[in-house]
Amino acid sequence: MAVNNTRRLVNLALIGFMGTGKTSVGRLTAEQLHFDYLDTDDLIQSRTGRTISDIFEKDGEPAFRKLEQQVVSDLAARKRTVIATGGGLPANSLNLVSLKTHSLIVCLWASPEKILERVRNQTHRPLLRDSNPELKIRELLAAREPFYRQADVLINTDLRSIREAAQQVVHQFKSAQSGRS
Repeated sequence: MAVNNTRRLVNLALIGFMGTGKTSVGRLTAEQLHFDYLDTDDLIQSRTGRTISDIFEKDGEPAFRKLEQQVVSDLAARKRTVIATGGGLPANSLNLVSLKTHSLIVCLWASPEKILERVRNQTHRPLLRDSNPELKIRELLAAREPFYRQADVLINTDLRSIREAAQQVVHQFKSAQSGRS
């Protein structure tokens, strides 16, 4: 996808559903680019001294999304950073607009089956505490897909190793920086 040449691509933001590889691919991408790595969920947890699950349980999802928006706004001051975002972060259009001012946005994508396989045994996923997690994944993925598709680049991670996905992200970032797509 062509990237507007007037954008300042000083960072790289990874968006996508949980279990698509944002953390593992993000860390490796940051290492390969010699960038800092930052996870928006980790930043929220360190700022509040609380877990994401606790914020969801006690304050609700809207309160968490407000904290997320504050973090995204602060990221505009960053340079040379790979930013891994929470899965629902792009559903707030202000977050995407803010990230696009300084970052190439890459969406990591995976099938609902692959996502479930990857996150099935993880207990820190508040949105998956459901009697039918696969159905919940399908519903959330369908609701978020229009936002994910606003990324500059979509990369399917179903059949890619972490290393292959990171190499693809690095390639896309370097291409976008040099004005190619």
